Amino acid sequence: MMITTRGRNALKVMIDLAKNDGQGYISLSDVAARQRESVKYLETTVKQLSQAGLVLSARGKSGGYKLSRPANEYTVAEILLSGEGSLAPISCLEEGSAPCENAETCCTLPLFKELDEVIMKFLTSKKLSDLI
Repeated sequence: MMITTRGRNALKVMIDLAKNDGQGYISLSDVAARQRESVKYLETTVKQLSQAGLVLSARGKSGGYKLSRPANEYTVAEILLSGEGSLAPISCLEEGSAPCENAETCCTLPLFKELDEVIMKFLTSKKLSDLI
């Protein structure tokens, strides 16, 4: 498993919004400037965060983005999942994947299942508030 730029950017945007919580809606251009990313690139990130219900958005002059709930109610796992889609170490453990025809005899599957559980337990134990 490798966390891609999509996952890292989801975390960076959420951390930025959490650090600036209480200031109302925050423009994406302000977030992009602080994170040294292009607005265009972060548009995809905030769209995924919004679709996952992690941020609220508002249009207009005072528009932008803000957290949909307090920072201590977000897990790092759910933020990364919004950008990555899956954190499974192997494809046959991804949610919705077709059952592996070799699962019964696969001698590595138990190892990767345990790794997946460890990863998810760790990432679920970390809150957004821990990162700010």
